Amino acid sequence: MVSNAAADKADMQRDMKASRTASRGDKSGAAAARAVDVEALHRRFMAREATIGVIGLGYVGLPLVGAILDSGFAVLGFDIDAEKVAQLNAGRSYIRHIPANAVAGWRRAGRFNAVADFARLGEVDAILICVPTPLTRHRAPDLAYVVGTTEAIAPQLRPGQLVVLESTTYPGTTREVMQPILERGGLKSGIDFFLAYSPEREDPGNTQFSTTKIPKVVGGDGPDALRLVTALYDQFVSGTIPVSSPETAEAVKLTENIFRAVNIALVNELKMVYAAMGIDVWEVIKAASTKPFGFMPFYPGPGLGGHCIPIDPFYLTWKAREYDISTRFIELAGEVNTRMPHYVVERLAGALNERFGKGVKGTRILLLGIAYKKNVDDIRESPAFRLMELIEARGATVAYHDPYVPEIPLSREHKEFAGRRSVALTPAALRDCDAALICTDHDEVDYRLVAECCPLLVDTRNACAHAGIAAASIVKA
Repeated sequence: MVSNAAADKADMQRDMKASRTASRGDKSGAAAARAVDVEALHRRFMAREATIGVIGLGYVGLPLVGAILDSGFAVLGFDIDAEKVAQLNAGRSYIRHIPANAVAGWRRAGRFNAVADFARLGEVDAILICVPTPLTRHRAPDLAYVVGTTEAIAPQLRPGQLVVLESTTYPGTTREVMQPILERGGLKSGIDFFLAYSPEREDPGNTQFSTTKIPKVVGGDGPDALRLVTALYDQFVSGTIPVSSPETAEAVKLTENIFRAVNIALVNELKMVYAAMGIDVWEVIKAASTKPFGFMPFYPGPGLGGHCIPIDPFYLTWKAREYDISTRFIELAGEVNTRMPHYVVERLAGALNERFGKGVKGTRILLLGIAYKKNVDDIRESPAFRLMELIEARGATVAYHDPYVPEIPLSREHKEFAGRRSVALTPAALRDCDAALICTDHDEVDYRLVAECCPLLVDTRNACAHAGIAAASIVKA
């Protein structure tokens, strides 16, 4: 798809000039020394004749593969998980919103192969990196996947390749962490190969804004890198927004998610204040949303989840310390959001005591939804697991129902829950529990049945009100 982004492409020359100025190292005389044909690579991207490599075939990488294939490129997908590689090559999908028939179609077309052998990186013209960037237990950036992937690329890197990091990270990662590793073999960024950053903006399960419909911010290490990364992404997304440097592009991604994290913290705090006053925060937000300017609705919940919002703000907080700057506003928002599971459990405990004269200990609690958002099977950073931990720590028994997650997979943070299976949502099962707690408001769940059969229903998502259900058993939290 040819770019039609609002950003004026006439400004690209200005951005390229700024990128040249900002680029690390002395690249004077690069044109004379260059052994690669930049124009030939640019033409291959524009003609969609290049082969593109995507590293990390998860919730970001696999939709990206589909977008690139649909535009006509050949794609070589890389993943260290041999089971994922085998499933893709057999035409099967392990992500619910990417249907198996789509993967089978990629294979039938003959332009897609998945491999675990990184020695084949030399076959591709561009390498797009989509690997996790989690936090350590001390809430510091964990770049192990980025560093490990870059070290795997370095021995295979050949002249004339474009390397693009898509993973969310702090400003400076592309050039301060990746570039020195890639240059160990003697090749130089901007001369022999080209390095860029373009943050992923994937929203799993969002049918309105799929990968191809979301504009991409791009920043390159030098003018040639910027021109090449722009040409490549222009072929399969709705538009590109070139910026002056990789650091600026890295900061864009953090800013987008910090904006959401801070505003969600605000409404989470308002939820607690208004609840104490007997005011429904959901009704307040709905009414406030009628203002045609100066207000944007955000909604409270049981805690933050997903691959970005609970994590990304702390990448900037960590980097800011290098400049002796305290990010108090961001950290306060993190504290508020982190406290939400505790608040929900207190609401649950209070409702059990007030209505039935019992504590949490010895009760049977049914958690509805453990995916981090509705209508997807993605459990990354889901607040459901923290809720399970807190409720079980009080002596209750916790079961869960989630039509998208039939069994909890093994994860780094919550190994103790691996193997638990979703229970059927039957009238008998609901009557057998002391309370149900809506953590994720999947559309497939029959909330009317839950409200009718369960003695207590704690709703953290306003799901019952959205479904037009009112019952004395419902408590908002």
